[in-house]
Amino acid sequence: MLNQPFVAPANTDDLPMIYHLFDQAILFQKQNHYIGWENYDKEYVRKDVENGSVFKLLQEEEIVCIFSVYYNDVLIWREREHNDAIYLHRLVLNRKFQGEKIFKNILTWTLLFAKEMGSRYIRMDTWAENEKLIGYYKSYGFRFVENYTTADTKDLPVQHRKLHVTLLELDIHAIEDVCA
Repeated sequence: MLNQPFVAPANTDDLPMIYHLFDQAILFQKQNHYIGWENYDKEYVRKDVENGSVFKLLQEEEIVCIFSVYYNDVLIWREREHNDAIYLHRLVLNRKFQGEKIFKNILTWTLLFAKEMGSRYIRMDTWAENEKLIGYYKSYGFRFVENYTTADTKDLPVQHRKLHVTLLELDIHAIEDVCA
């Protein structure tokens, strides 16, 4: 029997696999004509790992998915930023685990983490034109907040500049039923 997946901080030893996952995600998006990343900023990802912002979901020592966690996001959430949310960014799935509803594991972990941090919301953004992905996140209880085009600033990684996104938010009091 396989062990339950668990979340751990990523470290610099994970960078080759993290870069591989990004490369595979971009290839998958292009092959399937999905709206997605054209490229990504490896240096930004490395700094996120070094700062402890990147986490990995592991199953039997294998990275199933990586994602970043932030504690504020004023560049994207602007006036809605009140230091009351956990922000999920750059969820990248290991294609070997496609179709296994991995997001539920990430969301369950994030819910517990958000409660520990005293956060009220879990927030994320995704491509505004990707209705299928938006619907997927909504099926977990996220609600549409607004569409927004991100700034063209060096404070954002290259893959997030001038990007038309949908902002999604989940009140952590509503999520308990979704992950049960």
